[in-house]
Amino acid sequence: MGKRGSRNSRKASLIAFGVIALAAFACAAETTNKVQEDVQVIDPTLEASRAYKQAITTLSTLTALSPSQSEESSPYLSRDNNGFQLSSLFPSIQGHGPIASAMRIAVKLLQHSWLPTSVTGYVKEELSGGRKKDSELHGKAIKVIDLLQHAADLGHTDAAYTLAQVSLFPPNGYFPFDPQLGYRSYATHARLTGNASSQAMLGFFYSTGYHGVVPVDQAKAQLALTFAAHGGHKGARMALGYRYWAGIGVAENCMDSLSWYEDAAEQTMAKFLSGPPGGRTLPLAAPRLSDLVGGVFGPGSSAASTGLQAGRPVIKTARARAAGETWEDLLEYYLFNADRGETDFAFRLGKIFYQGSIYALPGGIASGGEGASAIPRDFARARYYFLRIARQVWPRDHGRELSSQAIREENPTLAAYAALAAGYLGRMYLRGEGVKADAATAKMWFERGADFNEKESHNGLGIIWRDGLVDGRKDAKKAMNYFTVAAGQELAEAAVNLGKMYYERGDVKVAGAYFETAMRQGSPFEAYYYLADIQAAQARSNAISPHIAGSSCSVAVSFFKVVTERGVWDEDLLGSAAELWELGTERGHEMAMLRWWIAAERGNEIAQNNLAFVLDQDKSILRFTRFAPISPSNDTARLALTQWIRSAGQRNVDSLVKVGDYYYHGLGVPEEPENVRWEKAAGYYQSAADTQMSALAMWNLGWMYENGIGVPQDFHLAKRHYDSALETNSEASVPVSISLLKLHARSLWRTLTGRPGGLDLWGNEEDENSRARQPSQRRAIDGGEVGDDSQPAAEAEGDADAYEDGPWYFGKAREEFNKRSKGGQNVDRVRQDDDDPVQVRVFDAPSRSSC
Repeated sequence: MGKRGSRNSRKASLIAFGVIALAAFACAAETTNKVQEDVQVIDPTLEASRAYKQAITTLSTLTALSPSQSEESSPYLSRDNNGFQLSSLFPSIQGHGPIASAMRIAVKLLQHSWLPTSVTGYVKEELSGGRKKDSELHGKAIKVIDLLQHAADLGHTDAAYTLAQVSLFPPNGYFPFDPQLGYRSYATHARLTGNASSQAMLGFFYSTGYHGVVPVDQAKAQLALTFAAHGGHKGARMALGYRYWAGIGVAENCMDSLSWYEDAAEQTMAKFLSGPPGGRTLPLAAPRLSDLVGGVFGPGSSAASTGLQAGRPVIKTARARAAGETWEDLLEYYLFNADRGETDFAFRLGKIFYQGSIYALPGGIASGGEGASAIPRDFARARYYFLRIARQVWPRDHGRELSSQAIREENPTLAAYAALAAGYLGRMYLRGEGVKADAATAKMWFERGADFNEKESHNGLGIIWRDGLVDGRKDAKKAMNYFTVAAGQELAEAAVNLGKMYYERGDVKVAGAYFETAMRQGSPFEAYYYLADIQAAQARSNAISPHIAGSSCSVAVSFFKVVTERGVWDEDLLGSAAELWELGTERGHEMAMLRWWIAAERGNEIAQNNLAFVLDQDKSILRFTRFAPISPSNDTARLALTQWIRSAGQRNVDSLVKVGDYYYHGLGVPEEPENVRWEKAAGYYQSAADTQMSALAMWNLGWMYENGIGVPQDFHLAKRHYDSALETNSEASVPVSISLLKLHARSLWRTLTGRPGGLDLWGNEEDENSRARQPSQRRAIDGGEVGDDSQPAAEAEGDADAYEDGPWYFGKAREEFNKRSKGGQNVDRVRQDDDDPVQVRVFDAPSRSSC
């Protein structure tokens, strides 16, 4: 019994142990299942974050590389001063010049099998290594896209936005261009976050139907842009301002346009003032593609390259390019002469490297440079050349120096250049450009320049005393005195600074006068902002008549628009588009056109003009002959016409003539009888001719009157327009003479056959012709007169109409119109400021020296 009981006890123990073990296993299994469930809940977030981080890491390595299609920088622009770099001997195979051409020819020869292996083997091996590397980088780019897509699918919002940006704006040639994916990613990001940038891009897709991704829907575009604008997106605010002004998808409303443009301008001004003393450096002025070839219709035929416009820096750049000149050649010439001790060439080099452009814009240093002649900005090289000049007059920073009078008498030309160099050096130390910011050192250089009455130095001293930048001491009286001296020498920035001081005191009338002066002298930014602010307040005032309020609103919108389009530090669409276009690749052109299109939807006339010029369907002289290779695409022509119309609406005269051409030839216009189209074409030509700027428009009208196309046949009016064309542009003498000869021959035949309407071959029609040419040159494009030159018609109604050159006037076209209407005053000054070689004033000397 005892043994049996012991055996039963052991069995019971084993059973109990088994039950406990089974329970423990079940508990462990349940815990494991709970952990796995928790992991499954957490895993998508962790996975998305991991994929996004990996994508960003890989993306950073790819974007750190130079784009395969980019051009190399000039060997003359290195920061060391030891001459050429080795890269100058081995240029890029995609570059210009005989060596690069020889390299490209050699690569093509390697493709021929008849060359011996001993010649091609090594090079082919090297080329295959390059192709292997490209394939590897392309694979990494695809991996980045896949990782971002995976993270976005798991709900990672940053991945969705990054995927959209990379798809629509590929950082280099290794990434695919996918607008469809870009749109979907923007839509996802906007839906999840309401992000203003994504909403703005959705607005662009809906307003343009870009690449057929979505159909054009202006209502959805307006909604998305409104969300983005309320979210603080500057570009969306600009787009809404332009849409309300031009009536795109909404009814025209100047006050609504003013509100949006004012918000965008305030953002821009805040960014400008966040920079160093004097504000941020303005981006280079963006060029029009058409200007780089002498205008829409070529040199001599375009309003952009005739008359006063012919002296613009961008037209000089176009002539240099047409002659085969390069900026490397020019810099090499300047370097050669500067190394020989030529002070004027050393100063030009310093100025070029400082502003990052061959040509400066009128108005002083603060006005910036011309983007068509851009080179890499190099403050170190600029300081080197300025110091080289200044040290000839001031060898030491401290100690006894010769009097300015003694230096001026000994070498007046050197004294003038040294004073100019001192102004630049003071500005660089004041703003911390290429050196550590040091207001005391800046003051020293400014005082040296001011001893020679140099205007930039006076302006710099005014800034120092106004803002108390040295020892915290402010002196408004001293500042005003310095600004007054500089403004008296027609320095636009000094006039702006004086205007700001009066504006802050509440003296709006005096401030406005200074801002107007600065604008006429070339101020491209601040003067427009403050004048717009003054006009906006007047537009909202209940104490003035609706007519004056409407005029003030138009001026305010126009000027705020100038401010928003020039201050593009955060998103320089036109600058990046110009760089991409210069690459000369298909991808580069596609990316440039995308940026122009985005800017065009925001109302930028230069972008509208560039986009229209690229899409133009009326370039070929064979277009309407049996030799034409293909029929033009009406969809493309319709888009081009839309951009030409919008550009013309902002007072681009050549664009206005182009619109007439499109109606005449039936490009991109609705189906309608020829006579109706020709009448519209004649109307556009007449509007362009009324500006007294386009000889081509006048000739077109003369031809239409001669042949009775779009207008009644009238030989007298035909002759008047032919004569006007020759009077406007003397380069048109040959075609006008031929046209007049043919016209007189037709008139003689008409007279001999007894039909009326012929010209008076024996009388004098000069009196009648001169009367036909009497309408004021200040006539706006729509044909309405604004006032005569001596006494503005709006003077009795308020200051607002002083800026009114028609119902709508945007941008630099308004400046040029005012210069023309005032009889060309300040032409010599503008040409002096724009000219290169530089003309330098010998301060306090009895004459000027031209260098």
